[in-house]
Amino acid sequence: MAPCSGFGLDALFPDGLTSLHDGVEVPLGTGLEMVRLMLRDAGVWCRLEVADVFAVHVGWDQYLYVGSDRPCEEAVTRTAALGLFAERCEASPYAVEEEEDGHVQVPADDEFWARVHRAVAGGEAGLLEETFVAGAERWHRLTPETVDAVRAGLVPRACLALWPDLSTDVTAVLAGLPADGLVEGVWQEPDGRIRNAVVDESGFAELAVRMSAATAATLLSVYADERVPLLTAVLPDGDGVVRARWRS
Repeated sequence: MAPCSGFGLDALFPDGLTSLHDGVEVPLGTGLEMVRLMLRDAGVWCRLEVADVFAVHVGWDQYLYVGSDRPCEEAVTRTAALGLFAERCEASPYAVEEEEDGHVQVPADDEFWARVHRAVAGGEAGLLEETFVAGAERWHRLTPETVDAVRAGLVPRACLALWPDLSTDVTAVLAGLPADGLVEGVWQEPDGRIRNAVVDESGFAELAVRMSAATAATLLSVYADERVPLLTAVLPDGDGVVRARWRS
């Protein structure tokens, strides 16, 4: 099946992809449609889970892994009646494994936002990257007057990264394109919207054209050892606990 626009989620989330985030609760019908999209390899991939109760994972090879805290003999029987083969296994290979590397997840709490305020006021920072699902993010340009408004509009459980501000010398930014490799261009359109694109050397010319009318821009490396923001954090839930599983 050909990939669907909007990862196949446009009809399921009319408010846009920002309606989808780690921990969001979806109706049963929506969950079933998401499983169908994954089985058809239409673009979306996620884990559907109720912690310690039920889980549905779809593998890259379209194997379906269903986990439950209770026996599912009737479901196994109905599956066999449909001509499908169900095999018992100890755990899904797509279950999240906790990393024991001493890493402490930083919460985007009041202390974090105080640091953001200081960095923006001091001219060290001016751009916030908000990743709400893997492969999808929003960018926000910050000023001392807009930090609180941006904070209030973030998607729950998002992973945040604070960067230096965009440069108004777009010509100099474009002159910094490397000879090859991958880069991410981030730029602000004349109407204020912030765009981004990840390209390799085959797309540098097109990227330069897209960024040429920008009012401000920057280039960021996409390689993990070179992509080092000023600050990172993860939005906690309302009780202050970080439950999202981002590795900031």
